Amino acid sequence: MIHLLYNIYLVCIGLPLFLLSTLLCALTTTIGSAIGGAHFWGYWPGRIWCRFVLFSLLIPVHVEGREHLEKRTSYVFVPNHQGAFDIFLVYGYLNRNFKWMMKKSLRKIPFVGKACESAGHIFVDKSSPAKIKHTIDQAKASLVDGVSLVVFPEGSRTFTGHMGHFKRGAFQMADDLQLSVVPVTIDGSFDIMPRTAKWIKWHPLRMTIHDPIPPQGKGAENIQTSMKLAWEAVQSALPERHKGFIQNPDQ
Repeated sequence: MIHLLYNIYLVCIGLPLFLLSTLLCALTTTIGSAIGGAHFWGYWPGRIWCRFVLFSLLIPVHVEGREHLEKRTSYVFVPNHQGAFDIFLVYGYLNRNFKWMMKKSLRKIPFVGKACESAGHIFVDKSSPAKIKHTIDQAKASLVDGVSLVVFPEGSRTFTGHMGHFKRGAFQMADDLQLSVVPVTIDGSFDIMPRTAKWIKWHPLRMTIHDPIPPQGKGAENIQTSMKLAWEAVQSALPERHKGFIQNPDQ
């Protein structure tokens, strides 16, 4: 009965509010970034939108670990990628001005793709070495004045709720710039809307921000150490049913 009532609420209220707020956020971000700068307009409308979406869908959020972060410090955040609602949780509740590194295919989403481009988020293009270098250079240029970077190091959403391999790109960038890596554990997003689902289920969201991992030197050894420590930290805050490594077929 509860599931039925929630589905009725989604159809009649929740999803219409989601669509309307998405359009308003995209237009505000695009126009604001064009006339007033992406540092403000590229972050605050998106943050408010994500909080509003989770509120309107009646999804409770719990966050731990913000006290581990220093103000006006740039970090490279590396969360696990459970599902589509990871975006709303991180953007709405991390409480840090940051840029996403995202798949270039997301640029094609109507309104949202243009808003992300206007906001200065970084679309990853792996089609040639020159474009890969351009992506990295753009990311490095964004990490100033306390602006951080958020990268899903698994590269794609999980199929099972378990974590896959971490790719080295985010850790390479942190090594190059000698920035701390911050592991972030997302839990609950897989239960709301896993990768293979077509509809939303109600479930609480939880985000755990772990202690930053500072550089321990520079080069391959530092990168491998950061990857290992970050993977273990993210894994530690997952529920038992999602602990353990499973290879994603598209990793």
